[in-house]
Amino acid sequence: MLVSDFDFDLTEDLIAQEAVPRGQSRLLVLHRGSGAVEHSAIAELPTLLSRGDVLVVNDTRVFAARLLGHRMPSGGVVECLLLSKIPGPPAARPPDPEPARPPRSEIWSALMHPGQKMKPGARVRFDGAAGVLIAEVVERHFHGRRTIRLWAEPGRDVDALVDALGHMPLPPYIKRGDTALDRERYQTIFARNRGSVAAPTAGLHFTPALMTELAERGVQRADVTLHVGYGTFKPVRTDIVEAHAVDSEDYEIGQESADAINRALDEGRRIVAVGTTTTRALEHAAVGGSGRIAAGRGTASLFIYPGFSFQIVGALLTNFHLPRSSLLMLVCAFAGRERVLATYREAIARRYRFYSSGDAMLIA
Repeated sequence: MLVSDFDFDLTEDLIAQEAVPRGQSRLLVLHRGSGAVEHSAIAELPTLLSRGDVLVVNDTRVFAARLLGHRMPSGGVVECLLLSKIPGPPAARPPDPEPARPPRSEIWSALMHPGQKMKPGARVRFDGAAGVLIAEVVERHFHGRRTIRLWAEPGRDVDALVDALGHMPLPPYIKRGDTALDRERYQTIFARNRGSVAAPTAGLHFTPALMTELAERGVQRADVTLHVGYGTFKPVRTDIVEAHAVDSEDYEIGQESADAINRALDEGRRIVAVGTTTTRALEHAAVGGSGRIAAGRGTASLFIYPGFSFQIVGALLTNFHLPRSSLLMLVCAFAGRERVLATYREAIARRYRFYSSGDAMLIA
């Protein structure tokens, strides 16, 4: 299967740079059975779902993973995007000069820019009113990736300083700096478990009032956690779809959610996944559970593209995705490539807003 088969033309003015207020996005509805398309609004979602449906949301929380600092001692500007914490013991030695109390330290996978000078041993200082963090490059990898050792000043917590000093990691196609508003708006109302470097953007459309109306109409809710990594923006660099590998992401499904989903499946009720991240967690869990969801933690490494057989998800709420992306391939696997691309062309003609801050699409 060719990656070029998942291409489409999109003008830059349709790439949403700002999100509209929650609950006010447009909603395109694609009916899988008939191929019919209707144009609605996210506020109308309760009328589009059915009593007994289980709406599954991702309750991960985005942290302020983008750090801006200066190289030591030259003072050159450095941008660092923290990707994931690497488990293991803290660094053996603190930065020079050695303080009276060794600072707390952690090992992280990160992206650094500009990368050419950030070789092993290079150090960066991130500071502000809240305190100071020091990063040292430990290993250099491809495509700007680094393994770094990150220190907090003595007596301070690394995560707390990252949250205080960092910026929200807006997607690379949003051509503006982050603002104080983004700390709230680039976070779903379900956000609870810290660990993502990108929002599960289908969840950004929901408001408490919308969730109340869904519950009153008999739509149940279940939560899962999948920490979204930078791989969600990873371009497909191969010509052949099957040659691409997606980055793995950690997930957790609690017992209450697993029971609710399995009970719905047993009773023939529909599982409505909010977003591709939720879909990936559910379908990966089902692969190991023979079509049922087992509670617990896992690492989703599943690449979903046309030909994949869905075991759990019966409807999908998602945003409009990048051309030639693995997320678009997942949507095409769920609803059919030609049908999805035709629907995207209609969305473009009707000037729907695309990508993370854009409008929504319900595939039912």
